[in-house]
Amino acid sequence: MTSKAVFWEQKDHIGYIRLNRPEELNAFNYEALVALGEAIEEIEARPKDVRVVIVTAAGKAFSAGADLKERKTLNEQQVRRNVKKIRDVFTALERLPQPTIAAINGYAFGGGFELALACDFRYAVKEARMGLTEVSLGIIPGAGGTQRLPRLIGPSKAKELILTARKITAEEALSVGFVSGIAEDAVHLAELCEGLAKEILQNAPIAVYQAKRAIDVGMGVDLQTGLDFESKAYEVIIPTKDRVEALKAFNEKRKPVFLGE
Repeated sequence: MTSKAVFWEQKDHIGYIRLNRPEELNAFNYEALVALGEAIEEIEARPKDVRVVIVTAAGKAFSAGADLKERKTLNEQQVRRNVKKIRDVFTALERLPQPTIAAINGYAFGGGFELALACDFRYAVKEARMGLTEVSLGIIPGAGGTQRLPRLIGPSKAKELILTARKITAEEALSVGFVSGIAEDAVHLAELCEGLAKEILQNAPIAVYQAKRAIDVGMGVDLQTGLDFESKAYEVIIPTKDRVEALKAFNEKRKPVFLGE
């Protein structure tokens, strides 16, 4: 699927979402948010075909956040529409059954930072600069930043970054736990992200999806509730063909062939 604002394609069970407004530093106008939401919906509908998702962007920026040129032309009602849309789209990304990897190829500010936060994993090029800079513009992070960042790196450090609107380097992002690794350049960044994706692809898709879901649900509830949900997730896996295939492959001393069934 292609659009002026977002492009996505599938290669070998990996879905690639690419923000495609390089001259605007991949800032999110309403058109881009709609296109990104449509791409996510299509990927969600293909869990057997698309098993891992990599999110990246064209040009030198991952995303500079909201399109301020558009924002200054909007009335208050339209601003509320855009804020709700970006929040809903990023939540849909977070809730994809497929594991998601943000390949941060450059600047990631505001909504761009929050887009990466909505992914399961984040890797960045060493030149990348990133941060939640909204308070310097008289607003607050409105696409999940105030909620996801504290859960990832702790409330004190999250407050420090958000309340100062500080822009941090890739090394600083690694030190606080926002990213899991740094690449020398865009080529190596793609290799790093695809390497992780291929490791995940070796495993049974339904099991991967249920494990991801169990972790995500468990992080928001007490331990016993989380354990109960884990049991329900396991129940989903028991009747799958892939579980039987894994046992058969083990007995036959070969690699299993998983079909996502």
